[in-house]
Amino acid sequence: MPRVRSTMHTTPMSTSPTLSPVTVREVGLRDGLQSIARTLPTEHKLDWLRAAHAAGLREIEVGSFVPARLLPQLADTAALVAVARTLPGLTTSVLVPNLKGAQAALDSGADLMLLPLSASHAHSLANLRKTPDEVVAEIGRIRALRDASGARCVIEVGLSTAFGCTIQGRVDEDEVIRLLQAALDAGAERVGLADTVGYADPLQVARVFERGFAVVGERLSCGHFHDTRGLGMANVFAAWQAGVRRFDACLAGIGGCPHAPGASGNVSTEDVAYLFASMGVPTGLDFDALLALRQRVAQWLDGEALHGSLWRAGLPKTLLTA
Repeated sequence: MPRVRSTMHTTPMSTSPTLSPVTVREVGLRDGLQSIARTLPTEHKLDWLRAAHAAGLREIEVGSFVPARLLPQLADTAALVAVARTLPGLTTSVLVPNLKGAQAALDSGADLMLLPLSASHAHSLANLRKTPDEVVAEIGRIRALRDASGARCVIEVGLSTAFGCTIQGRVDEDEVIRLLQAALDAGAERVGLADTVGYADPLQVARVFERGFAVVGERLSCGHFHDTRGLGMANVFAAWQAGVRRFDACLAGIGGCPHAPGASGNVSTEDVAYLFASMGVPTGLDFDALLALRQRVAQWLDGEALHGSLWRAGLPKTLLTA
C-alpha cells in the first residue's frame, strides 16, 4: 500500500497532536446506493466491499435494515454483513430506522448500528413519521433491546439536518445541542452531526461542533457532509479543525437525500483522502486502489451522476508517494 506524505510539513506526524489519524467510513453501499433507482447486484456489492477493504477502509456502512418494499436496493444487507464480518479489522456498520430494524441488525451480527435522528421537526415527520422526541424514545427502546440481547453492537446516532433543512429552513443550534444530549441520555454511545441537505458553511460547522464538544465531549465522534453547494470539503476541513477525527464519505460522491432536490451527493471518499494526505494527516487509504474501485463503480452505475475531483486531475507532483 502506498504511504502518502505531504512536502508541506517538516514536523514528524508523531510529534504533532493535530496530525493524529483520521478514520473515513465508506457509506456508498448504503447512503450512495439508496439514492439510485437501480438495484446493484449483490455480487457487485460484495466486490465493492472487498475492494474498499483492500484499499484500507476499516469502517464501512454496508446497508440498511429497512423493508425491501421501501428500499429494494438494500434488501441484501444481511448478506453483505455476513461477508463483511469475515474481513479482518473491519467495523461493519448498518443504518436502522426503528426497533424492528435494530433487531435485524443484532441478528446479523453487525458491529455498529447507526440510528437517524433529525434536528428538524419537519424533516423528522417527513422522513420517519415521528417527532424528534419520539425518535429519542425509540432510541431508548433500541438500547434496552441491545442490552437484553447481550450483543456488543455499538449504538450511534446520526443527527441529520443539523445545519439546516430544505423543508423547515433554519434549524436552531440550541435544539441541535439538546438532541445530542437527549440521544446520549436515551442510550446512544456515540453521536454525529450531518449536513444532510448541504446547507452548512465552514464557520457554522466549526461553531456547532465546538458547542457539541463542549457539552458531550468525545462522544461526538463523526461528521457527515454533502457537497450540494460546493462546500463539502471546506466543511470537512472546518470540522477537522474543530476536533473531528472521523468522517463519512462515499466513493464517487454519490448519494443524497430525497428531501434535498438537486443534491449532488456526499463528499467523495477519494477527495477526503486527498484532503488529509495533502496536509500530512494519515488515513491508511491507498489512492491507486480507491481510484481503481471508482472506475469499477462507474461501470456498474453507467449513466448515473458521479462526482468528485481527484479522479479527473490525479495526484499532484508535490504529494510524494513511496
